[in-house]
Amino acid sequence: MRKSTTFLLMAILILGACTNTKTRMNLMPDKLPAAPIAEVKDSVLSIHDHTRIDPYFWMRLTDEQKNAENRDEQTQKVWDYLEAENTYLDTALSNTKDLQNNIFDEIVGRIKKDDESVPYLKNGYWYYSKYKEGQEYPIYCRKKESLDNTEEILLDVNKLAKGYNYYAASGLSVSPDNKILAFAEDTMSRRVYTYRFLNLETGEFLNDEIGNCQAGGAWASDNLTFFYTTKNKVSLLSEKIWRHELHTALDKDVMVYHEKDPSYYIGVTKSKSDEYIIIYNNSTLISDYHILASNKPRGEFKQFTPREGAHEYNIEHFEDKFYILSNKDAVNFRLMETSVDATGINNWKEVIPHREDVLLNSLEVFKNYMVLSERSNALTHLRVINQKNKEEHYLEFEEPAYVVYISTNTEFDTELLRFGYSSLTTPVSTIDYDMSKRTKDVKKVQEVVGGHNPDDYVTERLFATARDGKRVPISLVYKKGFNKDGKAPLLLYAYGSYGSTVDPWFGSTRLSLLDRGFVWAIAHVRGGQAMGRQWYDDGKMMNKMNTFNDYIDVGQYLVREKYTSSKHMYALGGSAGGLLMGAVVNMDPELFNGVIAAVPFVDVVSTMLDETIPLTTNEFDEWGNPKNKDAYDYMLSYSPYDNIEAKNYPNLLITTGLFDSQVQYWEPAKWIAKLRATKTDNNLLIMHTNMEAGHGGASGRFKRYKETAMEYAFVLMLESAGE
Repeated sequence: MRKSTTFLLMAILILGACTNTKTRMNLMPDKLPAAPIAEVKDSVLSIHDHTRIDPYFWMRLTDEQKNAENRDEQTQKVWDYLEAENTYLDTALSNTKDLQNNIFDEIVGRIKKDDESVPYLKNGYWYYSKYKEGQEYPIYCRKKESLDNTEEILLDVNKLAKGYNYYAASGLSVSPDNKILAFAEDTMSRRVYTYRFLNLETGEFLNDEIGNCQAGGAWASDNLTFFYTTKNKVSLLSEKIWRHELHTALDKDVMVYHEKDPSYYIGVTKSKSDEYIIIYNNSTLISDYHILASNKPRGEFKQFTPREGAHEYNIEHFEDKFYILSNKDAVNFRLMETSVDATGINNWKEVIPHREDVLLNSLEVFKNYMVLSERSNALTHLRVINQKNKEEHYLEFEEPAYVVYISTNTEFDTELLRFGYSSLTTPVSTIDYDMSKRTKDVKKVQEVVGGHNPDDYVTERLFATARDGKRVPISLVYKKGFNKDGKAPLLLYAYGSYGSTVDPWFGSTRLSLLDRGFVWAIAHVRGGQAMGRQWYDDGKMMNKMNTFNDYIDVGQYLVREKYTSSKHMYALGGSAGGLLMGAVVNMDPELFNGVIAAVPFVDVVSTMLDETIPLTTNEFDEWGNPKNKDAYDYMLSYSPYDNIEAKNYPNLLITTGLFDSQVQYWEPAKWIAKLRATKTDNNLLIMHTNMEAGHGGASGRFKRYKETAMEYAFVLMLESAGE
């Protein structure tokens, strides 16, 4: 990276201290070369007697084309275009190169280089991971029986990653006799893994290697049988469950389950009790499980209960019964139980009834206690119930906005609950809670190198009234000294899909913005579950417009309340949150000065019409199936790519990854090409394509923050040119 000058560093510090004054240094480029212009080659797309003309449909490449040693003409055109956009971005951000360096150094500088997770006990060993200074990847370790014993390195990912531009190790699982480690590796960032097996006694890899896998598998009790999931090679959807016996040829593996409905994700895991192998099948609206005693690996899996329409549930084995979190006749879920010998739904008995204002998130079972993770009024809560006398209590926390969650709890016979806690000002803390004595033991608080005082910052929980009267929660944080005069820069983040709730976590990265005068805000829009399951249902399918309207209404509320103004407000969202960004800039382009759309899902109609693309068939109950005309018309009404108009748009930074399997690179590539050809303003429009990575960006502990530094520099550059 390039060195910074003292003068520029001083200017940046002035920018941080005096964000709203005339003394800042303008980092905007004086003049830009001509922007890349993509070739126009119209494709006619017709369905339901309606025709769309797509001038950039040609940008789509197959995996074979991307990976070919010799590029064909189309591949070269796409490659040249993406590289030209990267070059244009570098030029547009050229005045921020030193700023990017400084922000990257700040972010990385706050991360403890020699760090270690809190150990947890499982099957006689204490397991933990650690990082060493100068290394990008984790080292997985364990110690037998006591933390005072000799450390055993299970897997040094740094060694495995050598020679790869991208590397990820996932799905680590140790055999019941503690002798064999199974793990899945991805070297392409396509989320297609190869399972490998390591003899922990000799340090040698077994010859067994299983390709085209999903990360996550389960050992049977015999220490030889491993169950795993393979993917459809075209759609990349998880599709089949197999039984593999170590030291045997792969063609001897037995398929134990084949999911023929492409609307389901499937996988295989093991119960906390270790007594059951569990195949799970989940579509957007339906859950399905098949169970097998782990000591009978060659037996037949039994369906837990028949699929009967929309019904989502989770199961947890405990002694002679299963607990079930079910939304059958309970939109926010209720807790049920049934005997291990009679798992059909007709045998289920209610333990905790449904409540309209409380969402049951998850359950953790112990010998003497059960712990429920609940959500109400946009906050998470932990509810502890004594299994013997049924007494219960909630853990209490004082901050106005926070997140608390059940952490790693592998042991049944213990009084200790391990949970995690964080807020926008409080670093992530790992805490052991004695459920009997009701005492807390803080095992670790995320260290912010260089120091971090939570009292230097203020967090608030607000509610904005949306246009239909719903109250939309907002979590925000800023540094003390903030003036609510409408002149402060504010970054507004949201996701808003799949029921995924963006909780108010601490993030040391965002200190680089907070310390420069920014407000960081989260809009808990519909499509997530901040206010319960109905909050999700009201933000998907034919209600998707609520997600976009909520975000705009939150932005307008923050302007009215003078937390910021449109000249100083910036938007951020990724993946389905990138769809949100694309919709918002079409619907209200003047609300934001700048927008960051990361790996954005913006070509909604074309993608959802193509069932060969990963995620499509599984998500018909999330977005709708455009083969149905009503869904097609509704999706077309908000699809960002299809609704680009000849009008002014805010400054835009778009990011993507060439090997992204979740949102294919051609969606943002087509989007920026069409925006550039259509929009009427001179605002900045730039795109960064990571030519070596996929949906999650670069692998490794620190490299990913290069992109974060670029995004932050983008908004700081725009802010530097403000009034």
